[in-house]
Amino acid sequence: MALDETIRTKPVSGYVRTLIQQEELPLLRDHLLRLDPESRHDRFNGFLDDSFIERYAARCADDGTVIVAYIVDGVVRGAAELHPPEGDSLPEVAFSVEASARRQGVGSVLFRRLIAEARWKGFESLRITTGADNHAMRALAKKFGAHLVFRHGESTGTIDLTKTPEAELAELAAAPFRAGRAMLSFNSTWWKLFSSMVGSNRAA
Repeated sequence: MALDETIRTKPVSGYVRTLIQQEELPLLRDHLLRLDPESRHDRFNGFLDDSFIERYAARCADDGTVIVAYIVDGVVRGAAELHPPEGDSLPEVAFSVEASARRQGVGSVLFRRLIAEARWKGFESLRITTGADNHAMRALAKKFGAHLVFRHGESTGTIDLTKTPEAELAELAAAPFRAGRAMLSFNSTWWKLFSSMVGSNRAA
């Protein structure tokens, strides 16, 4: 148990950034092709051949999908995908992390960055779908407020993005062991609040 906790909290060795459109096809494709069979099954809810992965990556590069990548030594080891809505559907998110980058908090970092991207685009809700056996993804989705419903062999849920950062901080305050890591994400919001309070006091 102690060893597992150490692995989960050790610092990551890479960095996270959003790929530009020209980078998406080769970097996302190569990352997805490197996934081991179990990870590929979890990501796509089935065992899929390389040709499907190549077509999938090409479609992502052409349809406006936002790819937030976790990069180590120039290689994508984890990816969060924000797929644009089709018709009346909600924008959909998907995640994949290679075995070498797991148990380091990469999924949480990617999820947090992807939610920021979705808010910046003005989306109010996200849809997430994961296989019934993908327990790690289901736990991560619930951590970020997804309400999952199991049907037809998969779990589907939505994430409400209209919740304010302040409301999220209030929830984190009830779980102090998570607050430290999340606090950096809200520095800008709290600085604005603090500045406005100082300004009001001076005016008085």
